[in-house]
Formats: sequence, structure tokens, C-alpha cells
Amino acid sequence: MTTRSDAHGGVIHDIGYRPYTGPRLGRRYATRSLYVQGLRAAFGLGRSGKSKVLPFLLLGGMAAPSLAMLAIALFTQQSKMPLDYADYLATFSVLPQIFLAAQAPVLMSRDLRHHVVPLYFSRPATRGDYVAAKFAAMASALMIVLSLPLLLLFTGAMLAKFPVGDNLVHLLYGLVAALLYALLYSALGLLIAALTPRRGFGVAAIMGTLMISLALANITYALSGGFDPSRPSASWAFLISPAALVEALVNQLFGLSTDSPSALHAPGGVGAVVFTAVLLALTAGGYALTLRRYRNV
Repeated sequence: MTTRSDAHGGVIHDIGYRPYTGPRLGRRYATRSLYVQGLRAAFGLGRSGKSKVLPFLLLGGMAAPSLAMLAIALFTQQSKMPLDYADYLATFSVLPQIFLAAQAPVLMSRDLRHHVVPLYFSRPATRGDYVAAKFAAMASALMIVLSLPLLLLFTGAMLAKFPVGDNLVHLLYGLVAALLYALLYSALGLLIAALTPRRGFGVAAIMGTLMISLALANITYALSGGFDPSRPSASWAFLISPAALVEALVNQLFGLSTDSPSALHAPGGVGAVVFTAVLLALTAGGYALTLRRYRNV
């Protein structure tokens, strides 16, 4: 006779499953893997060929003018490059902005759209590790895009036998500018991309934020009498735009483009301090808000 407890009792069958007994690489390895995956994704590596077209096209677009300048400097026997290193980044700033707008949603929006973010957090990596890895990947990708043409310019300067010391110093100025662009753009771009799972919305929002803020800064600068050399206070308008903020700060800190009336500069020493504080606040604030966003995912 079968009792009631026997009828509802469970039976354990050994079907050959075994627990994982290999090495557990832990949180640091998981974070590093997220970083490598994010950096590869920023350039479309490991994805379809179509995904690689835009990032490498923009990378080539940033590098091509430097090669043209190198050829001009060599064939015309100039004494210096047509553009300084930091000026080069400011002149072609729209290309890194497009790169950011196109690739930041790749790093953030896809995970949200496919609801895989909780799977990452089920592993040793924390929400902070996830955001840090994505931020580092985006900043590294932007540094590659921004620094490659500077290194090509420096190589050209050495081939043309321009002064080594002067070019090395100005290359360092350019790399500092590239780092500031990369950090600020990454903080703002990833924050915007993390707000929507739709890549198209993220692309439009990032590009719109950068372009509209630059237009507002230029309009405010003009209305404040910025084209009048006797009114340097108009340069405070550059705080409105992330791109103009970095350009004006770098030019003021390193004394660049002082002979160009169209160059952007922070308004004096006090302006340099304020511009630096705003840049740090925007970068830290964007990062902190992105981290807060993922606390609710």
C-alpha cells in the first residue's frame, strides 16, 4: 500500500551532470573582459563587416588630413606643419563627435534592448565594474581616434626634420587635449546612450546635444561682443559647449593660437580655473549619473 507521502515524494536521478570544478577567475577578470569586449565593439570587431565600416571610415577620416599635411610639408619644404596638434583636433572635431554618437549606443543601448544587463550582474562584476569598463572602453576608443593623427603629424615632422623638442612638447599638448576630449565625451555620450534602449534615439540625442550646445555657445559669444578684442569676457560663452570648453581651456593653459583672432581661449587665469572645474564636474557628474542609472536596472 502506497502512503500519501510516498505518492508525492521526489526521486533524485543521476543523469551525469557535474558541477564546474575549473578555476574561477573572479571580478577583475570579468571587468577586464567587459572592457575588451566594449573596445572591440566600438570598432565593430567581432561583428559583421557592415558594423566595421563607419568606425574605420571615421578613423581614416581623422588620419587622412594629417597625411595630406605631411605631404604638403615635405614637398613645399615648410618649416612647420600647417596646423598645430591641438588645433588639428579642434578643426576636425566633428569626426570624433560622430564616432561617439554612433558607437556609444553600441556599448550601452544594445545590452538594455536585449535585457542582458541583469545577466552581467549575476556574475562577480558589479554595476560599478560594468560602468567603469564601458567608460574605459569608450574613452580608449576615442583616444585611438584622436591620437592617431597626432602621431602621424609628429612622424611627418620628424621626417621633415622639424625641431624635435618643439614638436614633442606640442605633441604632448595635443595628447592632453585628446585625453580631455575623450573623458568628457565618454562621460556625456554614455550617459545619454544609457537612457534609451533604442540606438537611433541615442545617436540623435548625443549628436544633437553636441551640435546644439556648440551653436548656442557661438551665438552667445557673438551676441556678447566676442569679436571685439576689448571684450574678453564673452569667452565665458564657451562653457555652454563641451567641444568649445576643451578647446578654449587647452589653448589658454598652454598658450596656443595666441596670434589667431578666431581661436578660442578661456578668459584669463580665473577663466582657466573655472573651465577646468566645469570640465571635471561634467565628466564626474556624467559618470555618476550613468552609475546611478544602472542601480535601477
